[in-house]
Amino acid sequence: MPILETTEGVTPRSALRHRPLLGNGVPPNASTSSTIPPSPLVRRASRLRQPDTGDEVPEWKHADGSNIQGNETSKSTGPASVTSKLPPKASSAFRPATRARQQPLHPLLYLGVGMVVTVSVLAVVIIVGSWISTTLDDLHYGRPRTFQIDAYVGHNEAPGMPSHFIALNLHGRIEIIELPGGDATHARIYLGPQLYGPSADLVPVTLSFQDVNGDHLPDMIVHFQDTQVVFMNEAGGFRPARPDEEPRVEQFLQH
Repeated sequence: MPILETTEGVTPRSALRHRPLLGNGVPPNASTSSTIPPSPLVRRASRLRQPDTGDEVPEWKHADGSNIQGNETSKSTGPASVTSKLPPKASSAFRPATRARQQPLHPLLYLGVGMVVTVSVLAVVIIVGSWISTTLDDLHYGRPRTFQIDAYVGHNEAPGMPSHFIALNLHGRIEIIELPGGDATHARIYLGPQLYGPSADLVPVTLSFQDVNGDHLPDMIVHFQDTQVVFMNEAGGFRPARPDEEPRVEQFLQH
């Protein structure tokens, strides 16, 4: 018949008295020749735990100031006080990466910059050139653009007194005023073409007189921009060229 064990004679574990350990983990009444291995010291957790990189061995200190490296236990007999050192330096894996070597710029970037600079320079040259040209025209022809010339055209001029001609660009409309020599009461006005486009009223208009049709009378040629318009001298005045006269006029202007 089996015999049941009883626990009446066993002292409960809550009643066991605490036996303090020495610094090497050996009870006070134990023999010094005992081969009980010392219990390892437990590192106290700090508030902020730094990653262990393995670069340095943590340093431990006892209450008496002696150091313990690694897992080596203290040889003192007093209670051990463990204090940790400052967190070890970050290893090379956590160090900021060095600045990468700058890559050479693409050749197309230099080409694009050159084109932009060229276009900018051309725009500045055009603007400055236009301003200079307008300023010179203002000095020569004023505003509105005005040109004056004297010429003998055979319109009853008094001896030694040529006719006076004034060419105007009045708001883009070309007008020529003739003042016969010695008799301004017979003044005539000839209307030329209408100019269009930006700054049309700033186009200078000039006059010249040459025999175009060979009748020994000087005809009036109006010059503006790259265009020439011929007024034929007939019956004491000037008139636009007729369609049948245009081929001869074109031939004359080409030569």
